[in-house]
This record gives sequence, structure tokens and C-alpha cells, in this order.
Amino acid sequence: MRFSVRHQTRYRYSRPVRLAAHVLRFNPRPDAGRLLTRALSLEPAPVAREETLDAFGNLVTRVAFAGESDGFVIDSRFELEVVAPPPPKTAPPPLPWPGVPDGSSAVYCGRDDVEETVRAFAATLAAQCGGDALAFLDRLNERLFVDIRHDIRTEGAARPAAATLALGHGACRDVTNLFVAACRSLGAPARFVSGYQAQADTPDGRRHLHAWPEAFVPGVGWRAYDPTHGVTVGDGHVALCAAPAQAATMPVEGGYYGAATSTLDYQVEIETDAS
Repeated sequence: MRFSVRHQTRYRYSRPVRLAAHVLRFNPRPDAGRLLTRALSLEPAPVAREETLDAFGNLVTRVAFAGESDGFVIDSRFELEVVAPPPPKTAPPPLPWPGVPDGSSAVYCGRDDVEETVRAFAATLAAQCGGDALAFLDRLNERLFVDIRHDIRTEGAARPAAATLALGHGACRDVTNLFVAACRSLGAPARFVSGYQAQADTPDGRRHLHAWPEAFVPGVGWRAYDPTHGVTVGDGHVALCAAPAQAATMPVEGGYYGAATSTLDYQVEIETDAS
């Protein structure tokens, strides 16, 4: 599927401020697909700009500014072709899984931090699947889609996994956090992904950033699911960032100096072509 994406972000300040250094995460991941065009324009223009890979393999833009401004505008545009991943060729070993090949599984696990209610939920599903790794992931994806009502919440970080499980509703980032925690409770490396989806599912049709999880399966690699919609991720999603937790996937990281208040608005436009 071919994606054409424009994402505009506008900060306004009640009085002129000095912008701190920022990290911007609007670039597709290097493994997201075949990049056709890309442009990232900023106002005010930065005095220093660098594109680099972060510790998790995401392409980030680091910028610094001089002087004062009463606003900050980020305009990201790109075109990308995405191909659905092939189905697994071999059956993975039963749960629990070993770590990822590069030895970094510790940052994607943290099973001791998972709440007991989430541990019990995941253990029940795993037992129902007889320890079959892919069957567990499919069952988890389906259960979260059916049991957790989808909300739209534009502000705030992802809720703790146990809170979402108890509430029975949440935004995509909340459901993603719960999926990741359920995998980690069984020793399975899992990570938080942010990006865009082809499907517009809000009542007013407005587009937003989307979040979904990935789990590492031996012999298969990172496998992505979208429990908000109950599907396996194919060519209808574009990944911008993948990281152990939501904080390292936020599109804008930075701040400002000055006694001012700020307001934020954004607009996401997505066109797709399946041909």
C-alpha cells in the first residue's frame, strides 16, 4: 500500500519564548517500507539540525534554536510504500521465549514490573493456547479487541496496564501498553510502536497518530498486532518509532524557556493507494 502523509503540528505561546533543543520523531522507521519522498520543515528555522538513529533504531531529527518566537510549527510530509510481512515459515518454540538476537531483550522485557492481575490474565490465555506462541498472540489480540472498548483521548500518557484491564476501555496507547505488559509477563520481548494507519475510525473522520504493539518471536522476528482493531499488522500501518515504552516514541520532545502558556493543535492527512 502506498501512503501519502502530511502531519502539521502547531504550538502557540502567550508571549515570546526561547525554544529548547528538541527531538522530533516524524520520520518513518528505516524498516517501515520503501521511502519515496520526505520533507520536514520547521518555523522558526533551527540553527542546528541533525538526523540520526536513536538507541532503538528510529530515525530522529535533533534541532536547536536561537532567539525568541511566539510559535513553533512542524510540517512533516512523506510518501512511502509498505509491503505486508510474509507469514511465518516455521513454528516458533513454545512459551516462554528467549531474548532477541542482538542481546537487547532486557530493555523489552521487565517481567518483574508487570502487575499481578495482568500476569494472571496473560497466564490464562497462554494456558488456553497450550504454550503455542503465535496462538497466544492471536488470542491476546482478539481478547483485547473484544474486551477493551476503544476511546479517543488526545492528552495524557498511556495508562498502566492493570488500570486499562480493570476499566475495560482505553485509547490505542492504553491497549498497546496492556498487550506489551501481557507479553512481558511471560518473558516475551515486546515493544511500543507509534505511527499511522490507513483506516480512519473516529466519529468525525479526523486522523490521529496511532499506537500498536510488536512482540519478538524466535524464528519469525518482530511481529506486529493492532488490538485496537483486532487485526495483525500488514501493509495498512506505517511505523514511525518503536521503543520499550511510549515516552521514547513521542513525536515532539522538548520545551521552552519563558513565562508563557502554550497551546497545541495538529492536523494529520493521510491518503492511501492499494494498487
